[in-house]
Amino acid sequence: MIKIKEYVKAASLEEAYELNQKRSNRILGGMLWMRMSNAQVQTAIDLSGLGLDQIEETEEEFIIGAMVTLRELELNERLNDCFDHVLADAVKDIVGVQFRNLATVGGSVFGRFGFSDVLTVLLSLHASVELYKGGIVPLEEFAAMKRDNDVLVNIRIAKTDGQYAYLTHRNTKTDFPVLAVAVSKIGEELRVAVGARPAKAELLDVKDLSGEELNALNEELAKKLSTRVKTDSNMRASAQYRSHLSKVLIERCFEKINTCKKEGE
Repeated sequence: MIKIKEYVKAASLEEAYELNQKRSNRILGGMLWMRMSNAQVQTAIDLSGLGLDQIEETEEEFIIGAMVTLRELELNERLNDCFDHVLADAVKDIVGVQFRNLATVGGSVFGRFGFSDVLTVLLSLHASVELYKGGIVPLEEFAAMKRDNDVLVNIRIAKTDGQYAYLTHRNTKTDFPVLAVAVSKIGEELRVAVGARPAKAELLDVKDLSGEELNALNEELAKKLSTRVKTDSNMRASAQYRSHLSKVLIERCFEKINTCKKEGE
């Protein structure tokens, strides 16, 4: 059980940042994973008074505040209409509605958890994060960075014209994913993110693929890409099983995208 000595509701991002520089202090998100730890926290920092619980839309992008809940991500019609409901698909099986009403997008992204559906799906999009001191950083770069004491302000998703798909395999409906796959086809660009390997999600390298392969999105390409997924074993599945699943889920995502393309023609 986590033990917290002091609680501060930050009045500004600057105050939150300064407090967070002390290693024994922690920023609170939805407090769902953190509360199950055995950490001793000197000061818990609450960001709920900083207006970071909104989803804003501009002509070029969606700006999702760090304190937006997963449930709000799931239900936002404009956001999901723009991306074939892929964000709703990614979060709908995370525990239950009560949980998603508390868990925050910022906590999911900043934590860089291996099991994160949120990180997996966002990596497949043209997403970036805005850090209070670090500025705007592409999400794939942020995911590879070591955790520091900066403050995550928001997540930005560029509006792109494409097709999107997200699939996972879970041993039980609300359990952590055994493997998660997100695929985006944006013009001639293909983005394939694989998470719960069980390591954190990563984008697969597709630079060597031909235009013919990128447009086919078939079983052969799924098999080729699955060999690039680095898997390991844990209590939920073996590395060999995850490797098999990667081919299956990538191919099924391709099928969904190809269906969407035909319906849009």
